[in-house]
Amino acid sequence: MNLEKGGRGAIERMVEAYGFKTRQALCDHLGISKSTLATRYMRDSFPAEWVIQCALETESDLAWLVTGTGRPTSSQKENTTILPRFDLVEGVLSENGAVTFDNSLLPTKVSRLFYVRHGHDNYVCSKDFTNVRDGIWLVNIDNEVSIREITRLPKNKILVSGGSKEFDCMLDDIEVTASVVLKIK
Repeated sequence: MNLEKGGRGAIERMVEAYGFKTRQALCDHLGISKSTLATRYMRDSFPAEWVIQCALETESDLAWLVTGTGRPTSSQKENTTILPRFDLVEGVLSENGAVTFDNSLLPTKVSRLFYVRHGHDNYVCSKDFTNVRDGIWLVNIDNEVSIREITRLPKNKILVSGGSKEFDCMLDDIEVTASVVLKIK
């Protein structure tokens, strides 16, 4: 691969990756003069630093930006989903970055997903629910967050288990935050 040449094609691919219509728009975005870009374009000089910036900002495939071969977007990006990550420690849920999941592992008909790590167990949760049904849920009981199994009982009561003791209460007595859609041990 000769990085001394190929600037013209790389610049054209950057314009496409950003979704701009003109090279002037690329200049404005990168904060460079039109003459600087024109010089690199006319001399076919490869703009490595701009290509790297473009790949990071647009998540375009670096190999495509550099050579024009392959797909404009990363195939990894198309097959993965980035979820916000939370750690559940001593009843407190704290945001801690993000995790990337292969889409084949995630349920297809749920949205608003996030990842929770609790001890040695890991959960993918969804805030997208309308009714509380039997299953595993992320709940807040007296300002303490936990993962619990909920079983519906008659008259809007629930049986809450999974902690040190199981108990029954009215559904409104606890705050149900999210459903657990995937448990990973």
